[in-house]
Amino acid sequence: MTVELQRTGPLHGWAERFAELPDEVQIVAEPFVAMSDLRLDATGPAAAAVAEHLGVTLPTTPSTWVHGHTVTVIWLGPDEWLVTSPFLAAEALEAGLRRAVGGAGAVIDVSAQRTTLRLRGAHVREVLATGCAIDLHPRSFPAGSAVQTTLGLAGVVLLALDDTVSHYQVLVRSSFARYLASWLLDAATEYTDPGRGA
Repeated sequence: MTVELQRTGPLHGWAERFAELPDEVQIVAEPFVAMSDLRLDATGPAAAAVAEHLGVTLPTTPSTWVHGHTVTVIWLGPDEWLVTSPFLAAEALEAGLRRAVGGAGAVIDVSAQRTTLRLRGAHVREVLATGCAIDLHPRSFPAGSAVQTTLGLAGVVLLALDDTVSHYQVLVRSSFARYLASWLLDAATEYTDPGRGA
């Protein structure tokens, strides 16, 4: 008899806890986002080939990200990017990038390294600010910004998704995902207290 195992992410079973949060602090786990680490010369022909393949030019401004039709490309360094996609299988993302790069760079599937959390709501910035040293005001961290920082005690990649300071994406190492989820729920406690503001 063949037993088919169900694929589960590190935050499997946390949806109910996240659902107890108010609309002002919404958290959604996106566990199976394909991710590839890309290394190449930003001024070389491989960069142009990758841009044509992805349909979006690799960002060269530090601490930024760009969004294509099916991918997000995050600047990690002068010659390094993290390419993510919730639409493509990890194997397809890696294979497509390898074909585009040829022998002029390196592509590594890192999908299992990180879990993605999407945070939205009027008080999300305040929750993040309790454990993040980055100034999250849109004049300092506008839409299109991405930074490697610490949230609580977890290293994360934090993306600003809009200028309303109410929509962010957090990429955290899978081994720290439960810690960060607990930390976020704890940090959001004051917004779940029925007596708040009384």
